[in-house]
Amino acid sequence: MNSHNSSLSLSNDEAQKSELCLALFRQSLKSIDMDHDGTHFDINRPHVFVILGASGDLARKKIYPTIWWLYRDNLLPPNTVFYGYARSKTTVEEIKIKCEQYMNVKPEERERYDQFWELNRYISGQYNSRTDFEKLNQELTCFEKGAVANRLFYLALPPSVFEEITVHIRNSCMAVKGWTRIIIEKPFGRDLNTSQKLSDHLASLFAEHQIYRIDHYLGKEMVQNLMTLRFGNRIFNPSWNRDNIASIQISFKEPFGTQGRGGYFDEFGIIRDIMQNHLLQILTLVAMEKPATCQPDDIRDEKVKVLKSIKVLELKDVVLGQYVGNTEGEGEAKLGYLDDPTVPEGSVTPTYALAVLKINNERWDGVPFIVKCGKALNDRKAEVRIQFKDVPGDIFDGKPKRNELVIRVQPGEALYVKLMVKTPGMAFDMEETELDLTYGSRYAGVKLPDAYERLILDVFCGSQMHFVRSDELSEAWRIFTPLLHRIETEKVKPISYKYGSRGPKEADEMLVKNNFTYTGSYKWKPKM
Repeated sequence: MNSHNSSLSLSNDEAQKSELCLALFRQSLKSIDMDHDGTHFDINRPHVFVILGASGDLARKKIYPTIWWLYRDNLLPPNTVFYGYARSKTTVEEIKIKCEQYMNVKPEERERYDQFWELNRYISGQYNSRTDFEKLNQELTCFEKGAVANRLFYLALPPSVFEEITVHIRNSCMAVKGWTRIIIEKPFGRDLNTSQKLSDHLASLFAEHQIYRIDHYLGKEMVQNLMTLRFGNRIFNPSWNRDNIASIQISFKEPFGTQGRGGYFDEFGIIRDIMQNHLLQILTLVAMEKPATCQPDDIRDEKVKVLKSIKVLELKDVVLGQYVGNTEGEGEAKLGYLDDPTVPEGSVTPTYALAVLKINNERWDGVPFIVKCGKALNDRKAEVRIQFKDVPGDIFDGKPKRNELVIRVQPGEALYVKLMVKTPGMAFDMEETELDLTYGSRYAGVKLPDAYERLILDVFCGSQMHFVRSDELSEAWRIFTPLLHRIETEKVKPISYKYGSRGPKEADEMLVKNNFTYTGSYKWKPKM
């Protein structure tokens, strides 16, 4: 058990969970350390977690809270310290104050929380200065005080400084013995060429097993559940193909607009922000063949095969939208995208996109994969909706609606199957209902970790299963780059849709063309 726990009062149940978590960590880390660097495994060796960009939004809202939660739950190696590095002349105390609202600290955790911040350091330095990185290295070396130590660098920074920072890490801050791992946040380039340039640069400095390209959607509970659902249940696999499935829809909806951050959003647009990464990653997990094993590269090999089977997207395959203001309904009027003062005047950047992808292989030939995402829509949700074909030989005069398997990613994780049953009572009629696994009710009281918690723990453990490999990234950009270039060079004007609506009506028409039936006759309600 971590020596820092001695002053805490843990129940027997909590203590058992803590010991179990640490035991699992020891086992997973041991296998990876021996695989990658050949050194003797030691859970007590020093570990240094360096946050580059420690004074920024991402660090404040996500990274510091995540490492606090992992530390609180005893999921980090006992001998771990945290270093913040940024250009700002700030202090650990100032960072602590700015992070407070995001940390979710309970009154009984205050002592543990203070211990966490005692393990934090901060160093101010430039991102383009080798001298400053050499000073950072000296600070890390002073803490490590041992023959073997591990270093993890989190680049919570704009992509514009990735190249120079990674050069300085390579030249000045690599672990002498033990491992060095680098976490990189999206966007991984803007198109195929810029992405390849970044990948080539990183490959010139680090081995692929040292690079962790983080896509937080791969850390979500229901996304990680896709592997178990598909390959751990006999009931699904026989019907998981073109003979039984009419279409598959993967959607992401937000009920709010840019909220004053339109300048940043306008640089990338909804396709780069959501579709090319989050939704495409989910698609590969839904569509891939069974991997030879659960080893990370076996899984990622199958994901790459799916991407290689997808043709380049064309403009005719997509519907693009941009939200406009809405003065209807209660409350204050909702402003349109172009009303945001941070958005360039006359911008044609899409805030909504629907794309139809086809996978040219034996399992999925002819099945449309519909990916759609948008801001300022009527709901907040992310889900996979697998719609099965109509029942052949219908004897119920057209009353049966299509069966659907729905995997609800957020909010309120759930898995449910829409099906037809006889209406209870004397009449011989039918209605839609569901077989429902709502996590909030079935697993009441179980804490589901944040996506970043899972992924950062994976980095400590050396597991790249839920991270994006370079060839996977390259294939994803191959699919979308020609479309993005055409949209931008031809200034393709998106279709207007009202703030708070379901999106452009043309999107519904595209669904119909691609064998997806939307009836609106049934609404699933999560069980509490």
